[in-house]
Amino acid sequence: MEELTDQVRQSRLKALNALIELMRPAVQADGGDLVLVRADVESGVVEVQLQGACSSCAISSDTLQGGVTRILTDRLDWVTEVRGGVDDVIDPEDSMSLGTGGYVPRYRAL
Repeated sequence: MEELTDQVRQSRLKALNALIELMRPAVQADGGDLVLVRADVESGVVEVQLQGACSSCAISSDTLQGGVTRILTDRLDWVTEVRGGVDDVIDPEDSMSLGTGGYVPRYRAL
């Protein structure tokens, strides 16, 4: 494995954080959140966690694999693996009350 300079490490971490911040509003819109837990910018292993309403969401694994993993590996060529999980310390009833779900349309009175 090639030794990275501090500048390259910093650049990779900055790009990763920017991409996570870009994805967070979509997850937050449904009462959840996306958190960067750990990143090894040399090996390319990134660990993220879905929180909040995501702990009771039936498609949270799809969000991690089809969304987060795909976006990170497509846009950051150095990312080799994305490990993810769901923060399940929140009570399922509380979790369900945080979000409306990904496919529930918002109703606006005219």
